[in-house]
Amino acid sequence: MFVPQTFAVALIMTILSTVCWGSFANTFKLTKNYRFELYYWDYAFGIFLISLVLAFTMGTISGGDLSFLANVQSASWSNLFCAAVGGFIFNIANVLLIAGIEIAGLAVAFPIAIGIALVEGVFLSYIIQPKGNAVLLGGGVVMAVLAVIMIGKAYGALKSDGKSASRKGIAVCVISGFLMGIFAPFVTRSMTAAYPLTPYTVAVFFTLGALICCFFFNIYLMKKPIVGDAVNFSGYFAAPAWYHVLGILGGVIWGVGTVFNFVAASLVGVAISYAIGQASPMIAALWGVFVWQEFRGASGKAKLYLVGMFVSYMLALVMIARAFQVG
Repeated sequence: MFVPQTFAVALIMTILSTVCWGSFANTFKLTKNYRFELYYWDYAFGIFLISLVLAFTMGTISGGDLSFLANVQSASWSNLFCAAVGGFIFNIANVLLIAGIEIAGLAVAFPIAIGIALVEGVFLSYIIQPKGNAVLLGGGVVMAVLAVIMIGKAYGALKSDGKSASRKGIAVCVISGFLMGIFAPFVTRSMTAAYPLTPYTVAVFFTLGALICCFFFNIYLMKKPIVGDAVNFSGYFAAPAWYHVLGILGGVIWGVGTVFNFVAASLVGVAISYAIGQASPMIAALWGVFVWQEFRGASGKAKLYLVGMFVSYMLALVMIARAFQVG
């Protein structure tokens, strides 16, 4: 099983997870007039598929007791269940996040939802696994909260510029964030309790839980959607093949980031790895601002708040990374 042996390698993996987590939604943005409830079926399959691929490659290198299949056999069933429950909860949060993206845009939805999740997830994970300097870690979380406030201010300025704003979109993002922060403690528990899971085993059962959740929550949203009219599977099968490829690709991108984050956590702890990975709103906002032009024509005030958001997230990243080295 491949695991990082130095902090530098673990840091690179967490930064890559940040890029992946902040970039996957571009695959949904590339579809036209395609409902996110339909897109999500391919996405959920993609995250499970890539977790299996990495488990049987990186997670099986050199064999031994820590290889993927050996770990599944020796691990506690309660830990396997915790990983799956974490994935189930994450999936609800992530579906709501994509709904928020459709309503409010990448540059707004990601910082609000993931910023809330970062604070909650780091706090709960640190209680279970107190690894790293608490003061620096707390300072990084405060900077992340400041970044969330900044993007909220930017959104308010954008509204005053005459662009549409939606309370529903903000509410969906807030709910997504609270749920997103809950899954990290389940992952922490599965990796630290007796007969723990390796990061690759966690990823497989986590994404399996997310896929199972689709057959409950996603089907419910298809019948009672947050945005638009009800949809059925005829729309899924009538979609262009390219849309299915994009959905799977989005899942693969997010899944790679997730596995890398879990693997890095084996060295630095879940709280720190999760916190760095959840700087993904900065990446998403960059896509939203510079590629999708979501703030095109915005006032200087709105753009100033965006700059403040980027600076705050960068400081959060530095402080959280330093928390491991000092702790």
